[in-house]
Amino acid sequence: MIMLKRMPLKQICVLISLTIVLFSACVRERDTDTIMAGDVAMHEFLFHDAADLADDAATKNTGDNLSNYKTRGYCAVLTHDTNSNPRTIVIDFGAANCMCNDGRTRQGKIMVSYTGRYADTGSIHTITFDNYFVNNYHVMGSNVVENKGLNASSKPYFNSAIDGKVMKPGVADTLYYQANKTITWTEGSTTPIWGDDIYEITGNGSGQNEFKTYYAMTITQPLIKEVLGCRFINKGRIEMQPQGKALRTIDFGNGKCDNDATVTINNKVFNIKLN
Repeated sequence: MIMLKRMPLKQICVLISLTIVLFSACVRERDTDTIMAGDVAMHEFLFHDAADLADDAATKNTGDNLSNYKTRGYCAVLTHDTNSNPRTIVIDFGAANCMCNDGRTRQGKIMVSYTGRYADTGSIHTITFDNYFVNNYHVMGSNVVENKGLNASSKPYFNSAIDGKVMKPGVADTLYYQANKTITWTEGSTTPIWGDDIYEITGNGSGQNEFKTYYAMTITQPLIKEVLGCRFINKGRIEMQPQGKALRTIDFGNGKCDNDATVTINNKVFNIKLN
């Protein structure tokens, strides 16, 4: 305090400014939290995975087995009502965890209400959940998928409006996730083989983690989701801006099928594993 009294006012202001800058730099330096980025990647998978399951089930009748999301022991019971208006599908994995052929456990129900076939322009599929879990992540909310027909490149594309909630294992508070996406069916739309389908996902959204920290996110490089070729999103980038923190860039890779992704914060790269 005595030193400050003896210093000219101009030098005191410079010293205070430098202190603030150095403090801010230290705060940024400590910003290494990748958990929210991992949550965003998890949300991207969970809700699009449920849409893939609904697409598979839409081609089946009551009592049939899922083609490509079949389980070890076929524990998913399919009920498909094509006489109701709108038509309905229930995919019931039962009340206990069942190991599926993608290496993930599932339980509970995915429910679909739809106005037309998935491939029909103008059809709307509304996907909801009843006590549904994937690897003990509790998935709630809805995903409304609308077929918009063909784009300028003659590829089928869809609007996806997600209003989702997830509870992570061992976490008491709910994670919120809202997004508006464009999903382009880039490969497999002209073949009868459901498993060769590949989708490209673009769009933006927002959410809140269990500590009530908000974030905004934008897909800056289209995400690639293969129905059968890979059990993870294996390409694309997302930028997310958490409230009060530095921008994060989530990079899913260059197309190699693995559960590796990176998160870049303040020019530092961190490795994360996808669920």
